[in-house]
Amino acid sequence: MEWKPAWWGLGLLAWSGVQAFLGMLGAELFLQRTAFLEALVALLLIMGGTAAIRALLFPLLLLPFMIPIPTVIYNQITFPLQLFASQVAEQVLLLINIPVLRDGNVLELASQKLSVAEACSGIRSLLMLTFLSLVYAYFFDSKLWMRWALFLCTIPIAIIANARRVTITGILSEIDTELATGIFHETEGFVIFGIAFAFLALTHWAINWVWNFRSQPSAPLGED
Repeated sequence: MEWKPAWWGLGLLAWSGVQAFLGMLGAELFLQRTAFLEALVALLLIMGGTAAIRALLFPLLLLPFMIPIPTVIYNQITFPLQLFASQVAEQVLLLINIPVLRDGNVLELASQKLSVAEACSGIRSLLMLTFLSLVYAYFFDSKLWMRWALFLCTIPIAIIANARRVTITGILSEIDTELATGIFHETEGFVIFGIAFAFLALTHWAINWVWNFRSQPSAPLGED
C-alpha cells in the first residue's frame, strides 16, 4: 500500500486549529478535545493520505471513547437509565417480598434510602463495554456484520446488568447496610461488569453457532 500525501488535510488541520481556539474562548472542552482528534487525522492525511487512514482506521475509531460526552447529552442519557434501573429494582424487590417505595430514582427501603445517582446510571459501564466489544470483535471475529452485532448487543446487556446491580444492592442493604456502600459496592460493580462481559462473549458464541448451523448444507431428501 503506497502512502501519498493528501494536501487537503491542510484544510482539516486549519479547521481543527480554529475549532480548538473557539473551544478555548467558550471554555468548551468537548470542542477542544475533538479538535485534537481532527488534527491527528489531518496530520495522517498530510503524511500518508487516505492509505494511512485506512491502515490505522481501527485505532482511530477507538480514540473518540477517550473524550467525555458533552454534559447536555450526558444528562439526557443518564436520567432515563437511572429511572429504568430503579424501576427494575423496585419490581424485583417487591417480587421477593422486600418492601420498597420508589420515588423517581430513589428507593425507600426499611433499612435505608437508596438513591440511584448518575454514577449508578450505568453509562460508564455502557461506554466501557461498548469499547471492549469493538476490541473483542476485532481480535476474535473477522466478520464485519458480527462486529456491528456485538456493538449493538452491548446496549441491552449493559443496561440490564446495571439494573441487576441496583437490585442486588437493595437486597444486600436489607442484610447489612454496610454492604451497599464503600468497597463492597465498588467490588459489586466490578463483578457485575465482568459478568456482563462474559455474557457478551456468550452472545458472540451463540450468534456464531446459529450462523454456522444455518450455513450447513441440508442433506438431499432420501439420503441417509
